[in-house]
Amino acid sequence: MSDVVLSVETLVKDYGKFRAVDSISFDVKKGTIVGFLGPNGAGKTTTIQILLGITSLTTGSIKYFGKDFHTNREECLQKINFTSAFNTLQGRISVWENLLVFANLYNVNNYREKISTLIEYFEVPHILHQRYYDLSAGQKTRVNLIKSLLNDPELILMDEPTASLDPDIADKTLSLIENLKLEKNITILYTSHNMDEITRVCDEVIFLDHGRIVAQDTPKKLVRRIGKADLELTIDDNKAKVQKFLNENKYNHKFRSNNTVNIQLHESEIPNVLYEISHLGVVISSIEIKKPNLEDVFLEIARSKK
Repeated sequence: MSDVVLSVETLVKDYGKFRAVDSISFDVKKGTIVGFLGPNGAGKTTTIQILLGITSLTTGSIKYFGKDFHTNREECLQKINFTSAFNTLQGRISVWENLLVFANLYNVNNYREKISTLIEYFEVPHILHQRYYDLSAGQKTRVNLIKSLLNDPELILMDEPTASLDPDIADKTLSLIENLKLEKNITILYTSHNMDEITRVCDEVIFLDHGRIVAQDTPKKLVRRIGKADLELTIDDNKAKVQKFLNENKYNHKFRSNNTVNIQLHESEIPNVLYEISHLGVVISSIEIKKPNLEDVFLEIARSKK
């Protein structure tokens, strides 16, 4: 049996003459968390809406669990769910009534126990009988997450799930996401603008720009593509010697003071630079290395497409 939970092939979405999604193809394997990233207007939201059946595709195909979404829509939707910090439930009814509606839609067994367990985990039992409309943004986000877990989905589409959350609750949410993967082997397609979150929870990352996939790999391998690093040294009073060495070897650098220099170079060059400077008779009292991260990858891709 295939371990591919979601398969997207040559997906296209046109709005008149504007192509919002341009022939993208990707697979999401069971038990993985895939980050779906891109700048505003890249086509992420349109793709998610198509995957949920909210928006129709122009051409292409979507398969959940090996079955065509178009012809097996109800069956597929019973096995997936969606959460977004920007999505709202029914404002005039209570949290309990909202969750009860969705529990019945998904035919959840022991729904009272399930709702109680999730409410306790997210530390919001006190809001159970409040109107959804009256909740804070963080409380609404937590209720939306609870809703998305009611039917024990095999795949969850998560759109900015930690937006508006306090840092401790955001961390708890990320821990839950990690536990869902480890304990239930659940699959998640995860969008966020927080690169630290993506690096923490995602096994693979897909970068979308102008409706096309422009990069796809693990976070570590994507970061290695940049290779650049910032090396900051605090030295004794030998600025002239260090500056001469850096100029002669054409290293991009900037002295922040007579004793502090920032050098931009490839990671592989760091040991040699440290060795050469130390052999100039220069005393290095402090070394700080800033390696590239996923945010640097994001910015480089965004800038290269402008």
